[in-house]
Amino acid sequence: MVMVPKRRNKLLIIVGLVSGVAIIVSLVLYALSQNINLFFSPSDMAQGKAPTEKRIRAGGMVREGSLTRVGDSLKVNFLITDFVEDVSVTYEGILPDLFREGQGIVAQGKLNSQGVFVADEVLAKHDENYMPPEVTQALNDAQLQTQQKTQNTELNQ
Repeated sequence: MVMVPKRRNKLLIIVGLVSGVAIIVSLVLYALSQNINLFFSPSDMAQGKAPTEKRIRAGGMVREGSLTRVGDSLKVNFLITDFVEDVSVTYEGILPDLFREGQGIVAQGKLNSQGVFVADEVLAKHDENYMPPEVTQALNDAQLQTQQKTQNTELNQ
């Protein structure tokens, strides 16, 4: 079958447009998959549900008395908790002004193979009445798990 030049040009244009759209969509999806930061609570991280060496967000309350500074550097270590599990966090940089022990935070970084969360960004809540939704949900889930464990223990006795 012989193709008319006009028809061939239309076909080439359509194939080119479809190919271009497919390339653009695949690049957008790839970029979005690289920028997704999943949230994990201290319980999730302690139970091994969080991936290691992949950028994630972690949140919880800063455990009272856990903040330690390393010498004269900007490096700090502290624990975040959901009142069921604690996870050690290390961060090098200037902490937000609102950061303090007993405060809800969300940190972004990577969980290393030793179970220490290496943060590259720490976000503190901006006023006394606000709690990041992820942290609130994680704390509520942890309290629910604790209550269920207590009820199961009482039933087994």
